[in-house]
Amino acid sequence: MSLLKETLLVFTDLDGTLLDIHTYDWRPATSWLNKLQDHQIPVILCSSKTAAETLEIQQDLGLEGLPFIAENGAVIQLDVRWDDHPDAPRLINGTPHTEIRRLIDPIRERTGYKFTTFDDVDERVIGEWTGLNRERSALARLHEASITLIWRDSDERMTQFEAELVQLGLKFVQGARFWHILDARGGKDQAVNWLIDEYRKREGFVPTTIGLGDGPNDAPLLDNVDYAVVVKGINRFGIQLQDDIPERVYHTTQPGPEGWSEGLDHFLAASRHIT
Repeated sequence: MSLLKETLLVFTDLDGTLLDIHTYDWRPATSWLNKLQDHQIPVILCSSKTAAETLEIQQDLGLEGLPFIAENGAVIQLDVRWDDHPDAPRLINGTPHTEIRRLIDPIRERTGYKFTTFDDVDERVIGEWTGLNRERSALARLHEASITLIWRDSDERMTQFEAELVQLGLKFVQGARFWHILDARGGKDQAVNWLIDEYRKREGFVPTTIGLGDGPNDAPLLDNVDYAVVVKGINRFGIQLQDDIPERVYHTTQPGPEGWSEGLDHFLAASRHIT
């Protein structure tokens, strides 16, 4: 059955997937972005970025008004048409950022774990870490329900830190470049399934889903969609999926937006689903 004749949702990570990991360029994906928009197929951004960042990127990509998932699933922006929803415009999915900080700051003081969070530095430093301009670096600090950090300690100490977070109802998530702390009840998987259910209830259909990602924190996303594209990434651990079979999962040979387009070519154009 053609995916074009079914109702399709595309969930995609940003850095290293739809956006080049170094330059944040998405232009190699322009053709597919235009095709999906022409066919009114929602492209739902799903990343570790803050909601403030993601709103700006939506405008860059021409995806304004669509839902998105921010902070690894800790924040869910609803479709602009769902303004009567009790959680509109945005659902904070778990423990707020300020509360997470209140929980972890004493742990760092007591144990001396070596890490640096986005709260510890200013926009200039974040710009040096990420390559973002000053305005976008400021948006990257506006966390609502997670903390982003660089880990500077040993693997053994990381295991200890992660165990302490679990005791507090939190989890430690590895992205392409940074680590993230968020409520253990949240995640890209939970957020994706929540949005799929909202589409089912509000739009009256069960969607077919494609997910694209490049980092370990994308595994929950890719495990909870019908078809998954693993975009070639920079993370040395790669992505371990539960059901990594060729009928469902495609591993690209190219990174970033070129790989993003390659993955959609595989599942859509190669089968003449979209022309």
